[in-house]
Amino acid sequence: MSAELIWAPPAERRDASLLSRFAAQYRPQASSYAELHSWSLRAPGEFWSALWQFCEVRGSLTGPATQGEGIPGTRFFPEAKLNFARNLLERGHPDDVALIFRSEDGRKTVWTREELKHAAAGIARALKKAGVEPGDRVAAMLPNRPETVAAMLATTALGAVWSSCSPDFGQAALLDRFGQIAPKVLLVVSDYRYAGKPHDCRKRIGGLLKALPTLRQVYCLTDDVELPKHKLIAPWPQPDGIAGIPYRELPFDHPLYVLFSSGTTGAPKGIVHGAGGTLLQHLKEHQLQCDIQPGAPVFYYTTCGWMMWNWLVSALASEAPLMLYEGSPFYPDDNALFDFAQSARCRFFGVSARYIEACRQRGLRPGADHDLTSLRTLASTGSPLPPEAFRYAQEAIKSDLAVHSISGGTDIVSCFVLGNPWQAVHAGEIVGAGLGMAVEVWDEEGLPAPPGVKGDLVCTQPFPSMPLGFWNDADGQRYRAAYFEHYPGIWHHGDFAEWRETGGFVIHGRSDATLNPGGVRIGTAEIYRVVESLEEVAEALAVAQQWEGDSRIVLFVVLAAGEALSTELVHKIQARVREGATPRHVPAKVIQVRALPHTRSGKLAELAVRAVIHGEPVRNRHALENPDCLAQFENIPALQTA
Repeated sequence: MSAELIWAPPAERRDASLLSRFAAQYRPQASSYAELHSWSLRAPGEFWSALWQFCEVRGSLTGPATQGEGIPGTRFFPEAKLNFARNLLERGHPDDVALIFRSEDGRKTVWTREELKHAAAGIARALKKAGVEPGDRVAAMLPNRPETVAAMLATTALGAVWSSCSPDFGQAALLDRFGQIAPKVLLVVSDYRYAGKPHDCRKRIGGLLKALPTLRQVYCLTDDVELPKHKLIAPWPQPDGIAGIPYRELPFDHPLYVLFSSGTTGAPKGIVHGAGGTLLQHLKEHQLQCDIQPGAPVFYYTTCGWMMWNWLVSALASEAPLMLYEGSPFYPDDNALFDFAQSARCRFFGVSARYIEACRQRGLRPGADHDLTSLRTLASTGSPLPPEAFRYAQEAIKSDLAVHSISGGTDIVSCFVLGNPWQAVHAGEIVGAGLGMAVEVWDEEGLPAPPGVKGDLVCTQPFPSMPLGFWNDADGQRYRAAYFEHYPGIWHHGDFAEWRETGGFVIHGRSDATLNPGGVRIGTAEIYRVVESLEEVAEALAVAQQWEGDSRIVLFVVLAAGEALSTELVHKIQARVREGATPRHVPAKVIQVRALPHTRSGKLAELAVRAVIHGEPVRNRHALENPDCLAQFENIPALQTA
């Protein structure tokens, strides 16, 4: 199958890229990206040290670049010290633009780097007063606003650990996450708006206060809603332009973030990411892969509950202004994000694959009625980007646009495969593996699959943004089981992928049961905990059905004796999921079945059901306790309609 070439970098663009500057300085003999990539794997210590120097990391670079062997045994820069926030804040000129904010209701704010530092200093002072020390956790239920960025920087400046969710998370989903990490300080918002509708968060704040006994202080960001009444709740800290920020220089692998898995098989796993590895990986991806340059605005449509927010804010270390958007991407009208891109002179525009598909279905032609002269790159992640979406972006948004699908995840808070400014883009393909990432596709026997053959995405060498481990996993057993048991000593990511003759990759979806509608990772266990609390429901199973270029959640339910699935019960289930989890968890279809398939150990066989509804073979039928029940999932009429 020949790949359709849709974009190739002009010589002047390639020559002016940061990747070309890096290569000229550290590997001038490399004439292709493949040669650079090969060097980054043959000499990882040399490569990552060169990256530290090229990106001018603020910190002490002492000792060896690597220590130990294998995955996950290798440590990077074990004797180096740095502070993550310092590397994001102490860049550029004080008057340079740092943040460009717009909300769906028309609010606009621009902060300079000096204003961002003052805001972070005020919050850092408040956190210190609350007793926050290195290693303490600060949890945030906040929208994507400038104050949130300042709060993360204040937290990490002190060496504390940041963990955030967006305010549309239900109370149970919030407690599933924050209840694990015992935060000392909680940062919240009293209300927010989405698609023109106000949402009051005060009830959830009260629930968090009751359920998190380790809290010493709660700071509330408010608009027009009155602060909840509680002795621990205080107004948002004011900026401090005098005291400055007390950066703590800490080891390279000091904990920075706790990001949570989707909760597919139980409570979400708290994935602990280190400061140095996160910083180096993001610097590499921003500067060498995405060509994010000083002064060029960077946008990603994200909430604070998705790892792309963490990825976005790191662009401050590359002296790029961040574009922050709060609200629906299609409110007050379909052009909301492209209006923002035009006004901010956006250079790098990041969205989900579902958003691009929605624009195509709505017939939007942003390039015809917007000035997108400054736009260079469109990035897409969250789910596979189909070939027609690549073509649409070129035709309807901008003809000389580099359309880069990228893929990685919460597990590594970064990317395995993405674009770069040296290589061409083919419709439906991710350009290639990132520098320093030994990405391959393996078959079930643990052998590299040839081009065109689907298999598991793996990484065969260590890299700096591997997690430090899981929260509350002292011996590392759960961490090793999650990534290294399938192929011993090899990172098994859980993506079903394909390597192409072009050198590009195609991601065909998750090889586990994670749901992913609209690019937001959703765990089935979070849905089950809500649905199975209803007395009418005995058991439930959720899968993602491929539908109109994206996926939608289908919920199969076994009802209690004497119950029938009425329209009223469907609406009740959907409303309960919306309330107990998030709006994105709500199933598009609810279908009654007589039984659900289980493995011999009693686990729900979600992958088997997903295969059947897509007309695919069930690879693990022999492992099922009751395989005959799979017949009821074949050719269901309701799954053929919207």
